[in-house]
Amino acid sequence: MSRVWRRDLFHTTAFRMSMGYTLLVTLAVGVTLGSTYLLTQSIVRGNIDLIIDTELDSLENQYLRRGLPGVTNEINVRIDSWGRIGAVYMLASPTFERLAGNVTNWPFDGAPAERWPEFRIESIESGPRSVHPVRAAVRRLPNGDWLLVGTDLSQDRRYAQIFRTATLWGLGLSVLAAAVAGFAFSFRLTRRVGDVTDTCVRIMAGELGRRLPVGRASDEFDALAVSVNRVLDRLEEQTRTLRVTFDSVAHDLRAPLHRLRARMDATLRLPRLEPALREPVEASLKEVDRLQRTLATLLQIALAESGAPLASVVSVDLSELAGELVELFEPVARAQGQTLTASTDPGVTIEGNRQLLAQLITNLVENALKYTPAGGRVEVGVQRRDALARLTVGDNGPGMPPAERALAGQPFARIGRSADGDGGLGLSLVSAIARLHGAQLKLESNEPGLRAVVDFRAAAV
Repeated sequence: MSRVWRRDLFHTTAFRMSMGYTLLVTLAVGVTLGSTYLLTQSIVRGNIDLIIDTELDSLENQYLRRGLPGVTNEINVRIDSWGRIGAVYMLASPTFERLAGNVTNWPFDGAPAERWPEFRIESIESGPRSVHPVRAAVRRLPNGDWLLVGTDLSQDRRYAQIFRTATLWGLGLSVLAAAVAGFAFSFRLTRRVGDVTDTCVRIMAGELGRRLPVGRASDEFDALAVSVNRVLDRLEEQTRTLRVTFDSVAHDLRAPLHRLRARMDATLRLPRLEPALREPVEASLKEVDRLQRTLATLLQIALAESGAPLASVVSVDLSELAGELVELFEPVARAQGQTLTASTDPGVTIEGNRQLLAQLITNLVENALKYTPAGGRVEVGVQRRDALARLTVGDNGPGMPPAERALAGQPFARIGRSADGDGGLGLSLVSAIARLHGAQLKLESNEPGLRAVVDFRAAAV
């Protein structure tokens, strides 16, 4: 499982995008189904009103042709024979007393004000009595009688309820399908991004032979992986060439420097060497020593930065190692009038190369002692913080401006604290060793002075 997938899937961009698309699908389906439902209801209601209006016109024409007996007879015929299902008829006197129809009593308190009033009635047909919702229209005949024609809405409302239920089910199933598809999409995308991230982390950790996974989909991720893999192949080839060239140059330089130093030592041992010659030879010998130290440090940095896997990895008690080195440097600090102390939590362990970690602490302590004036103090600390093991080396010297702190880990950076020293290679080596152990060197103000902080991954307890 990749590192990205081990994080919370619900906080990824892919998941948020899929949920956004799910909401859009939900909105689109909801608008479509809702519009269909409302349009269908409007059409059904319009048809009902048209039927009622048509029957009112028919009965009114029957009154004009045959008078009140003709209307009454027509209503009775429609009720008893071919009348439509759910039809409601009533002929009432000017005082709203029933003259004919299948409604027992006038359903309104006088004449209704609405054009399409709705009411509830109890059927007087044979069989069980029941209450039905009715939509109707009322007209007044020329003789003052009232004619009411309506439609029982029970069946229409049952259909509407079924339609409403089907609409909600359709909406729910659409949302569920969109959510499942979105989750599957986000899972697949997150997994692929996680594979790429995990591979990149392994490459940065030194596994330079690893390449981004290429699937069979031939999609944009595969195209990107192929392009990145080509870049990695080219970089690996260039790194290998530079490493061979650097090793060759270093080997060619070490032998002449060693011979030059040996000859200078031999010259200084001559019994009758003139003082005028001894002084420049001794100065040159110091420069050769400095050059050899610089070359050795560069080789160490190159090895740490080469991307090669960390060799001789063991469980290192960082607290114990820091205590031993503080004890080793304490006489040097005391001779310079400085105070060197250690403040460590017991048993803070990490996985790493003990020799390189000792070199890291040594460089930090030497750097702090070098730039702390007499009477100053240097404190080395090791503490465990959750899953981290923090190493700190702080002093109360002149410190370093923020702009110079950002450059301190770069080789040959000319800053105030290293301008007359090793050219900045000490902190560069510290930074390279820290990166080789999956950590990073940070320089902070110690108020006053400078504090170097390195956070390692603590070994499991």
